[in-house]
Amino acid sequence: MAGQSVESGLRFAVLGPVRAWRDGQELDLGTPLQRSILGMLLLREGHAVTPNEMIDAVWGEEAPPRALGALRTYVSRLRTVLEPDRPARSRPELLTSIGRGYALRLPEDSLDLTRFERGIQQAEAARKAGKPAECARALRAALALFEGEPLAGTVGPYSEHQRDRLVERRISVVETLMDVDLELGNHAKIVSELIALTADHPLRERLRAQLMLALYRCGRQGDALNVFTETREALIDELGIEPGPELSALHQRILAADPTLAAAEVPQEEEPAGEEEQQQPALELPRPAQLPAAVSDFTGRKEIAVRLRTLLSAQPAAEGVPIAAISGIGGVGKTTLAVHVAHLVDDVFPDGQLYADLRGYTDQALAPESALGGFLRALGVPPDVIPDAPAERSALYRSILAERRILVLLDNARDAAQVSPLLPGTPGCAAIVTSRGKLADLPSAKLVDLDVMEPDEALSLFSSVAGAERVAAEHGAAMDVVAACGFLPLAVRIVASRLAARPSWTVASLVPRLADEQRRLDELRVGNLAVEATFALGYGQLTSVQARAFRLLSLPNGPDISVGAASAVLSMSMFEAEEVLESLVDASLLEAPAPGRYRFHDLLKLFARRALDRGERPQARTMALRRLLGFYLASAQSAHTLAYEGSMIPANLVVVGSGLTFTSVDEAVAWLISEGDSLFAAIDQAAATARTAEQLLPAADLLVAMEPLLEAGTHTREFDRGTKAVLATAQRNADQGSELRARYVQGRVLFADNRLKDAEQHFRIVHELSRARQEKIVTGEVLNALAVVVGRQRRHTEALSLFEAAMRWYRENGVPAGEALVLSYSARDHLGLGRPEDAIAAAEKGLAIFTEIGSGAGTARARYHLGIVLSRVGRLTEAVHHHAECLAFFRASKQRVWEQRVCSRLAETFIAAERYPDAVRHAEQALVVSREIGHPYGEALSLTVLGRALRGLGSTTRSLDCLRQAFDIFSRLGAPEAGDLKVLLDSIATPEPAGDGPVVES
Repeated sequence: MAGQSVESGLRFAVLGPVRAWRDGQELDLGTPLQRSILGMLLLREGHAVTPNEMIDAVWGEEAPPRALGALRTYVSRLRTVLEPDRPARSRPELLTSIGRGYALRLPEDSLDLTRFERGIQQAEAARKAGKPAECARALRAALALFEGEPLAGTVGPYSEHQRDRLVERRISVVETLMDVDLELGNHAKIVSELIALTADHPLRERLRAQLMLALYRCGRQGDALNVFTETREALIDELGIEPGPELSALHQRILAADPTLAAAEVPQEEEPAGEEEQQQPALELPRPAQLPAAVSDFTGRKEIAVRLRTLLSAQPAAEGVPIAAISGIGGVGKTTLAVHVAHLVDDVFPDGQLYADLRGYTDQALAPESALGGFLRALGVPPDVIPDAPAERSALYRSILAERRILVLLDNARDAAQVSPLLPGTPGCAAIVTSRGKLADLPSAKLVDLDVMEPDEALSLFSSVAGAERVAAEHGAAMDVVAACGFLPLAVRIVASRLAARPSWTVASLVPRLADEQRRLDELRVGNLAVEATFALGYGQLTSVQARAFRLLSLPNGPDISVGAASAVLSMSMFEAEEVLESLVDASLLEAPAPGRYRFHDLLKLFARRALDRGERPQARTMALRRLLGFYLASAQSAHTLAYEGSMIPANLVVVGSGLTFTSVDEAVAWLISEGDSLFAAIDQAAATARTAEQLLPAADLLVAMEPLLEAGTHTREFDRGTKAVLATAQRNADQGSELRARYVQGRVLFADNRLKDAEQHFRIVHELSRARQEKIVTGEVLNALAVVVGRQRRHTEALSLFEAAMRWYRENGVPAGEALVLSYSARDHLGLGRPEDAIAAAEKGLAIFTEIGSGAGTARARYHLGIVLSRVGRLTEAVHHHAECLAFFRASKQRVWEQRVCSRLAETFIAAERYPDAVRHAEQALVVSREIGHPYGEALSLTVLGRALRGLGSTTRSLDCLRQAFDIFSRLGAPEAGDLKVLLDSIATPEPAGDGPVVES
């Protein structure tokens, strides 16, 4: 396809949204992930890219388990889009396979980036040939190829890096263009452009120097010097540095009125052939002024308003019309912002402003030809002269706008097709478009996705409408009110207007009205304004598939939802679910806070749930939540299987449905951490609605399956709340199966908090329930846990008896991993009874079994216990080796509770070896982890070891402070270690080796 012209063949764009056209018709490139893959292939310019490179580029470290399959699917779809007429089974000509990778063979001149770089080369050649005017024209033509943020709409590390590179490349070319314009004596023309550029890039000294020189040549020496002062302050505030030598030298030359700074005379160049020397006088036409009135209490949005004003105020380029496309959910303030900015730039467009409400999200959407008719009449065209054909109307409209400076505001657009015929066609004009949908397919548009207000902005809006003094007197309640409004401007304005109209109301009286989620949308209406009605317009434009997804996705109580979880709720494949999720994002009815994750705005979720109540049968809602819980349980089962190889728990979970599978413990624990909030929300939701054991058991099983997350230490409070909720429901429903599961996990939570007697009570009840029901799911685990709790209370003989009972049970049921677990944990009770040989034998045998069955997690735990025993008997080098090995495993798998424990143990061993600096380092690491995960017992343990290590270094004051803090925490927890510390603190006055201090249990 070499040599094919870009007009008649394929054309690609990366200097803006990643897009493609065939013969002028834009192609549907699919999801952001698919566009990201195409973007990478385009930038590699025909060079092969391996699948691993693509996966790293698009997903980075968050690649899903089936990323390779997804990649192949996206490549297949791209091939179909790029070569729709290719016969089946024939070899692709464009997106080809080379070895194990892929390459995109681009038609000549088909990529905008290629044309951009060629234009820069032509400009450089013209400059070297002494033709600055020709150079400036070439640079402006090249820069006009940018249609917004490069690679817009793509995701992944590669896109981020390349986007930064292209942005830097563009601004570098802009700086060169400014230099050329200064050479040409165009200083007066580029001052406004440089002011906008320096506002966007305040720390670029080259742009600041160009602005200073342009102002000086315009006779504005004072303004030029002020630019230097502002630049210096910005550099000091932001970077802590002074301006560079070039900028400082220019400052001195301006102060001295250096005559060499004056513009040099430039010889006239011949204009390109075909250009007329004189322009025809403009036709005298009316000046339309159709903008709606700006709101007097416009609040916030300062940064976005400045960016839009800069875009629209830019000096007309050789090609391209500035277009701002503002999108966002209903009620977010798109029209208000657009009208506000349009009034701000009124002086930039002396020939007037055109405005049309396109009513794109109503049943009476304005046809483009109707809008054109209105515009033409406003521009002075007699009605009988206006052509009937839409294309002819659009051509006449653009002809009239040529050589004029008019701003066009197109409000409430449905899509790009409705907007395109209404856009100006020549430089000098500009357009603002508002739409609920993201108009990524609108050529040359700068996309602005408008979010809700910042809290302080929302509070300012509330104050300006309701009354500043009234709101200031109840600041806390006012913040609660705007938060209940989700910081949505329309909702804030409605509530403030209601308050302003009711002098007897207080701000606090609104809080309970808005706290009730069932009534909140009803409260958000005043006069002809209503949040619910605004949302309904967008909802009414959805297809049946999108509308069903919008309703059902509001069911889960989690803060967001992954593609996999959404596919379970919707009973779709993951690819189908992603397509519908992305379409809802494009319609501004869902947000995508991170790749692969989606969420509702709070008020939109309430609206979706109302639609759910009206549009879905109770049985459909129940089944959707059941599918979600089944997906979570199946995925957590896979995670538990990897984290605790050989455990009987996964095989005894009642799993209905399929979920994710994982390839490593690290991946499994990372998934549990990332999904933690959503998992607990699903558990709480099930506990609140379950009426039978069948309905509650999946939530109880999920709690047990999430046990690896408890070791991570990131969701301890959530485990406490979730287990209590399930336990309460289980007892209310007389559901002993769910009760024993919830009590087992609650016992683990209590043990982690060092509430040993409470944990022991729960574990004993679980043991009795397991025996009575003959349930095997946690029988061995609870015997082992009970033994550990008893041992922690220094009842070592009783602990060993319980360990023996656990060992018998594991042997009878053929669970070697359980036997190894018992041997490893029991070693410390042998030590407690003064039997070090038995302790070493038990710990080494446990490690041998775990190693033999290939359990990474079990091996790490066994090494931890063996290291403790070896440290106590003086085999310090071996102890350090085992603890270092298991520390690496626990850190990689994000099991932070274990990380804290191992760091403390390493510190103890280093104290015994009198390696006090190493001891301090590991004790401090343990202290940081324990505080980060909110683990008081671990914090006290870390402080104890740190205090002893500091004492060894001779830091007596800090050592005492650490030991006293540890004593206070142990005492508050009722831990026996408090007594040990009291003995140490009482004896501090008598010098003794640091290694003779007490050894604490963990």
